[in-house]
Parts: sequence; structure tokens; C-alpha cells
Amino acid sequence: MLTPALIMLMAVMLSGCGEQFIVLDPKGPIGESQKDLIYFSTILCAVIIVPVLILTAVIVWRYRDKPGSKASYKPNWEHSTKLEITWWSIPIVAILVLAIVTVKYTYALEPSKPIESAKAPITIQVTSLDWKWLFKYPEEDIATVNYLKIPEDTPIRFQLTSDTAMNSFWVPQLGGQIYSMSGMAMTLFLQADEQGSYYGSGANFTGKDFAKMTFKVDATSEEDYKAWVSEVKASSPALTMDGFEKLTEPGPSNVQLFSSFPEGLFNKIVT
Repeated sequence: MLTPALIMLMAVMLSGCGEQFIVLDPKGPIGESQKDLIYFSTILCAVIIVPVLILTAVIVWRYRDKPGSKASYKPNWEHSTKLEITWWSIPIVAILVLAIVTVKYTYALEPSKPIESAKAPITIQVTSLDWKWLFKYPEEDIATVNYLKIPEDTPIRFQLTSDTAMNSFWVPQLGGQIYSMSGMAMTLFLQADEQGSYYGSGANFTGKDFAKMTFKVDATSEEDYKAWVSEVKASSPALTMDGFEKLTEPGPSNVQLFSSFPEGLFNKIVT
């Protein structure tokens, strides 16, 4: 009776997780492949775990000590070749299958591997700060803080670094997380297959205001994206080196837009 109660209690507690389940609602090719791997791994493991749990309950109930029991007493019985082969061969086969599939997906989902597309990728340079995200569009010469806008059905080439503590860049519905590290430039390709607003965050604990390191990713049409870029360039202030130094000061930030940024800023941060 205790097991169902614990399962129900766990379900009630997890019901408050909300946004954490969006990883199972992918909106891009990378997220879709990762969801398939999650489902496959879960089902394969369940093939072993579920029968073991059921058999454990059956054995405990069937062979429990009770008054008037007439079960045969065999204290010296300790081995059955057939049973040993059965309960060792099944998990071994499952592990081999899981290993083959995992290796295949590991190479297919290499973060720096370009996404096949007829459209040229857009480069976005990402810098994690305490406690905010700075995004630079080198091809458009604009920058944003805690906000991304990208065109749908277009590969996005993220270059990532950190100006402070190591963090982890994550847009759950588009793909898995990748670390941003000081002195390094990591590469991550993602793509949104449909228009919408997606949740992004820092996925590595970095101190007091870590929970406020969230950002929104808006995937729009190509026309809306170009119009937004033009609007930012026409109506937003420029990001200067003094402005960047201000951003590096610890503390959260609201969304900010900049019409330009210092040339070579990303490389200066990396080196």
C-alpha cells in the first residue's frame, strides 16, 4: 500500500514543475531528436525495471512467512543456470542496444555540427554575465540583453563564452544546454521550425541572482525579423565599452536593445 501512495505523492509534487516539461514539446530538429532519444531510453529501461518491480512485489507476497505455510524448505538451493542466463542476458542486450543508439545520437547531435538547410545560418554571439545574457548579432551589428529574436526555419550558429563564472545556455524546446566558459568560445547550432515564443535560461548555478538569468526567444517570419533589426538599428542606443563595463557589474537586468556594439567585442571577452 505504501508504493502507490509514494507514487501519488511524487506526482503531486512534480505537478508544480510546469515549464520543466517543455523539453518534451520540441520546436526544432535538435530538440526533436533529443526527445526521441529520451523516449527510446526510457522505454528500453522500463522493459527491465517494470518487470523487476512487479516480480519483487510478487515474490515478497508469494513467499512471505505466514502461519500454516506448507512451502518446501530448501536452504541449500542456490543456483539455476536457466534463471541466471535469463536475468543476465536481458539487461546485457538492453545495454548493448542503448549503447549503439546513444553513440549514433551523440555523433549526430554534436553541438558544433551545422544543421542541413538551404538557408545560410545566422551567427549570434552569446556572453553570460552576472546575472544576465548579452547577445550580439555580428552580421546585423546589433546587440540585446536577455532577449533573442530569430527567423523561423533558419539555422542559428551560437558562439558562446563567459565574462565571469561558467554558466550553461539552454533553450529547452530548441535543444540541449551547452556551457559558456571564460576564455573559450563554444559553438552550438539550433533551429526553430515554427513561429512562437520560447523560454531560455541559464542552467548552471552561479550565485545570488542565478534564477533571474532567463530570456525569451521569439521565432518570427523572415520579414518580421528583418523589420525588427531595422527598428533596433533606428531607435536604440549604441553599446559602448563603458556600457559593456556597466553590464559586467553583478546584478540582474531587464531587456535592453542596442543599435551597435564595439567591433571585436566577443573576441576581446574570450581572450
